[in-house]
Amino acid sequence: MQKLFSILPGIAVSPSTVLIEGESGTGKELFARAIHNLSNRESGPFVALNCGALPDTLLESELFGYRAGAFTDAKKDKPGRLALAEGSTIFLDEIGNISPAMQVRLLRVLQDKTYEPLGGTKSIIADVRVVAATNKDLDQLLQKGAFRQDLYYRINIVRLHLPPLRERREDIPLLVENFIGRFNRLWKKDVTGVSSEVLQLLVAHDFPGNVRELENIIEHAFVLNPHDLIRRDHLPENLLHTGGHSVRTKSSIATLVQMEKVFIADALRRNNGNRPAAARELGIHKSTLFRKIKDLGISLPPQDGRSHSHQG
Repeated sequence: MQKLFSILPGIAVSPSTVLIEGESGTGKELFARAIHNLSNRESGPFVALNCGALPDTLLESELFGYRAGAFTDAKKDKPGRLALAEGSTIFLDEIGNISPAMQVRLLRVLQDKTYEPLGGTKSIIADVRVVAATNKDLDQLLQKGAFRQDLYYRINIVRLHLPPLRERREDIPLLVENFIGRFNRLWKKDVTGVSSEVLQLLVAHDFPGNVRELENIIEHAFVLNPHDLIRRDHLPENLLHTGGHSVRTKSSIATLVQMEKVFIADALRRNNGNRPAAARELGIHKSTLFRKIKDLGISLPPQDGRSHSHQG
């Protein structure tokens, strides 16, 4: 995630089309908004359209707009999302769900920067930055012939993959803190945090719904918790009674110290044992990391990722 954040400003200032991949609930729209807010188009609106939620006819009129008389109920002209995003950014979510016919029309927008509203006779030039997202594997769709190769290469210029929450458990404490701060402001409460037992349960959970599921859990806890600390009895029942495939036994992650050990070991593994790099990723000084490795009894990989000199 830190690598993604580090390249985000450079991506934002470029005019290139961006494709964001990731499971549902990983925060694809948040990343798209961040790209817009960091770009030179930030003063314009961020226009979002969920392509998977609409049938072709509605998607076409929503995206391209229509002229009066284009169909029975078209009493007057209506601008589409592309027109609303003129000079700004349009976010096309679930792009892997659009039909072959819509893929052809969208290709024209990306290739020629033009489109025609329904019932229109003139082409309109589209000055828009396109950010697309999908929770599907476009490579597989391409192989099956369900996604056009020419469109694939038009949207696959800059590709970002958001990992699911179960692959970045070290983000959970920070996300929990963020959601608590936001709900405190919205609900005018003063919830101070979560108990160590709650944090253990959250870190052990697989989160099939990803960040969105975690946000829902914290909101549920706010409903039941008038103030102070979020405890076990404030959590949704399904989280407490999920089977062993999703929530580990209490003994597997028993304390905050053990969770810290898991996070540090994961960071070392991701950085091939390079301790200074792992320390930077964890946001702590390398001497602090060295001390924690010793105190927690973490075994290092055979190679620590640094070059060693054997000269005297």
